[in-house]
Amino acid sequence: MPSSLADDPVDPPEESAEPLTETEYAEYLDALGDAWEVVDGHHLEATYEFDDFAAALAFTNEIGELAEAEWHHPDISLSWGEVGVEMWSHDVDGLAKSDFVMAARMDRIYEGE
Repeated sequence: MPSSLADDPVDPPEESAEPLTETEYAEYLDALGDAWEVVDGHHLEATYEFDDFAAALAFTNEIGELAEAEWHHPDISLSWGEVGVEMWSHDVDGLAKSDFVMAARMDRIYEGE
């Protein structure tokens, strides 16, 4: 994953912005880890796997801190050894670059960078 996407700012979409099209988000999706997929052209989903509940919980807390810091909040599900993440930009009711930046930062946390 190129570090540049994770290093980009998490800027909210412009007020008049439209959701990204498949052509527009394809490059961003390619920059993410294999955990991520675009669902129905509307939102990003990923499932991260862990050896136990404690590791999954620690990751959940870390991405929760990231979400608060950037004011961009994904839906997160936590179970034994697994964390699910679903994300989109509510302002455009679809995908924006900021969603992919957040996903890249979550990948970075998962990879332990």
